Amino acid sequence: METNNKILWVDDEIELLKSNILFLRQKGYNVVESTNGEDAIRLIGENEFDLVFLDEMMPGMGGLETLLEIKETKPNLPIVMVTKNETESLMEEAIGKKIADYLIKPVNPNQVLLVCKKIIQGQKIKGSVVSRDYIQEFNRISLELMNNPGWKEWIDLHIKLTNWEMELDEHPELGLKQTANDQRREINVEFSKFVEKNYINWVNDKSERPVLSNEIVERYIIPNINDFKSTYFFVVDCMRLDQWLVMEKFLSAFFKITKEYYYSILPTATPYCRNAIFAGLFPSEIEKHYPELWKGNDDENSKNNYEKEFLIKLFERKRIRLRNEIRYTKIMDSDFSRGIENKITSFSESQLNAIVINFVDMIAHSRSDNAILKEIAPDDSAYRSLTSSWFEHSSFFGMLRQLAGKPDIRIIITTDHGSIRCLHGVKVHGDRESAPNLRYKYGKNVKADARNALFIRNPLDYKFPVRNGLVNYIIAKEDFYFVYPTDYHQYLSKYNDTFQHGGISTEEMILPVINLESK
Repeated sequence: METNNKILWVDDEIELLKSNILFLRQKGYNVVESTNGEDAIRLIGENEFDLVFLDEMMPGMGGLETLLEIKETKPNLPIVMVTKNETESLMEEAIGKKIADYLIKPVNPNQVLLVCKKIIQGQKIKGSVVSRDYIQEFNRISLELMNNPGWKEWIDLHIKLTNWEMELDEHPELGLKQTANDQRREINVEFSKFVEKNYINWVNDKSERPVLSNEIVERYIIPNINDFKSTYFFVVDCMRLDQWLVMEKFLSAFFKITKEYYYSILPTATPYCRNAIFAGLFPSEIEKHYPELWKGNDDENSKNNYEKEFLIKLFERKRIRLRNEIRYTKIMDSDFSRGIENKITSFSESQLNAIVINFVDMIAHSRSDNAILKEIAPDDSAYRSLTSSWFEHSSFFGMLRQLAGKPDIRIIITTDHGSIRCLHGVKVHGDRESAPNLRYKYGKNVKADARNALFIRNPLDYKFPVRNGLVNYIIAKEDFYFVYPTDYHQYLSKYNDTFQHGGISTEEMILPVINLESK
């Protein structure tokens, strides 16, 4: 079996390794032999190798010295260190110099073959397994969709497909991305029907329903508030599950991570969802009980100015007295964020810290307006990659690293809503009220095609604000966005393929609540 893969084996006692080399040749590998570091470096300069086995103990130029020389000219060439020396410090030294693997002599042929397959053919082998397993999972998910899933099953379906989408990110060569996209669209078609059928019952009856936005503080913050010196409650605006899973990879070295899930209320937009989180009330209840705090247009600058006040009133209603005043911080620019990062540990003097992180939402909206960002993140996979790049260098990650290992604190992270990549426009008719959002509208007689939107005639039935009592709402389903007939094609093109929120989709509604416990 010819593999076309070329291996260099460097060892001053190469004759003792003939059985291993013969075995690899029988498996189709082209193995070139060398007995010293100088010749190995020359051969590497003259040939293209896929892998190098390098003896650590050689006369003249030793293994580590040879390794450094090779890495200077071929930094990406995988090198496996082979040695009789089991000293831990040597292993650490070799690992620090970015070897691909480490083998202890005597090595057996199957051990060597495994290393070759893992390093040279690992991506291809993993790809074939991923392809096989995904097709099986695709069929299972399709069957589950036919079995009338409940709210718990919808969470499981969203998690499964999200994990598979991220797995397929690692294997673009398989050509399965469109298959996953099609299944996500099918899921959102059925999920929209499910929400349309059940949402009104969820907001009016507490029996057998998911945790909703207005229950987050009561469910996850209040029960253990006195068990710790300080609780850090981070709300990351517009964070989807897949974006959290990207961040989670960076945090697993510092924290033991546990997750639960909740459903965002509708509309999945900051003025409704985040106020509901901090107030512990549905939007109609906020409007009724705190009209002085529920005013302005549906934009964050006017509608989300009183989140601290809502949180204070929630604790007052629950008759819970904290040791000191709630510390509330909203982070919307990088300079301010770096300042908070530098003093985040001092916040532990406050029993409850509520910290809003706005950068993920800003990424979503900036992509809509910035051609360069749209080029960098043309689809969901690239959007996850952009999130990863931001988080790795962010002050948010810096804050969490600083809090890792600090005694007697608790860290809870969640989000108010997610977002969805909108690919289909639908005409909206009626008067124009002050809702600039593309995924929901309200006004007198506002309407759209019922196949693409949930029509709400009586806002109070859905715990929506009644405003002047003369409005109805429409909420976009799946990946649709609303466009008025005036200059329809201009705006259809402008907002196509942008990340939006406010509507009904798994990405916008099914959200994580994360607990970080220092390792």
